Amino acid sequence: MDTNEFDFENRIMSTSYSAADSDTEISLRPKTLEDYIGQEKVKENLKVYIEAAKKRGDPLDHVLLYGPPGLGKTTLSNIIAAEMGVNIRVTSGPAIEKQGDLAAILTNLNEGDVLFIDEIHRLSRSVEEILYPAMEDYALDIIIGNGPSARSIRIDLPRFTLIGATTRAGQMTTPLRDRFGVILKLELYSPEELATIVRRNAGILEMEITDDGAIEIASRSRGTPRIANRLLKRVRDFAQIMGDGRIDERIANYALTKLEIDQLGLDNVDRRMLETIIKFYNGGPVGLETLAATVGEEAVTLEDMYEPYLMQIGFLSRTPRGRCVTHLAYDHLGLPRVQIPSQSEQMKLFGAEEN
Repeated sequence: MDTNEFDFENRIMSTSYSAADSDTEISLRPKTLEDYIGQEKVKENLKVYIEAAKKRGDPLDHVLLYGPPGLGKTTLSNIIAAEMGVNIRVTSGPAIEKQGDLAAILTNLNEGDVLFIDEIHRLSRSVEEILYPAMEDYALDIIIGNGPSARSIRIDLPRFTLIGATTRAGQMTTPLRDRFGVILKLELYSPEELATIVRRNAGILEMEITDDGAIEIASRSRGTPRIANRLLKRVRDFAQIMGDGRIDERIANYALTKLEIDQLGLDNVDRRMLETIIKFYNGGPVGLETLAATVGEEAVTLEDMYEPYLMQIGFLSRTPRGRCVTHLAYDHLGLPRVQIPSQSEQMKLFGAEEN
């Protein structure tokens, strides 16, 4: 099977940030908590924490944001800095390769500033250890020299707020995770919340859109604002060329059908992955490594980009022997059902667990 057919890196339904998102995403991002749509529990708690910190004259406690990609962790970090009235310095875990890189960033912060580290779970252990005294004591412990002549000096830092964002909180070390005073989980958005985001952003893009058109886009966006914004821009293209420039349910449905995105937000790649399991492995079970070899992609790519949503909507399940397609997926794809053993039956049939 030709791996180029799948176009993993450029698929429109990917939750990962791409260069194609950069042209308008910055302008579409809300600037205040009032403008931030969705995540009501997170916003309510953040309002309390921010107001309390401002009342005391202290920096906000360190914040950890975690959840699937595309839900607005970076946007929320910028909002927190704006609400606190301080500057924000943005970097990422993979970009900080050495201890000196992090030390340079920390020593250039001003009092109360926010340091945002995206994908913080990817920090190296040596770099992470510098963060411990910085987060707890606002100080840097640096070793100068080597061997018997080596000595340790402590550099005081301004009080700052570290905001860490991660899509894999379970991969963070316990010492780092426990040093965050505020831990917030971002959930997938409802279609109604996404429709509100779509209408707001259509207004910013000076596009006329109906409520039905916004719902049509929102319902196919996998609960992710980043995907909703991407689909809105593609539907806008069809509305301008194939219609009168106005986005309604008809033109939205036409555009998304042309993009091969169905009513549940599955694209051509999702459907082909499910069909591979059904046609080649009788619906499963099939081990992740075996499935990855069949479709010609890395196992981690399938785990990160496909499985989460397919499992959330009940189309894919994990059994002791691997992945199985459910009856819901058969019905959605219009394929005849086969008898799928229950998980207890799988455990009786197979003793060993396969990843």
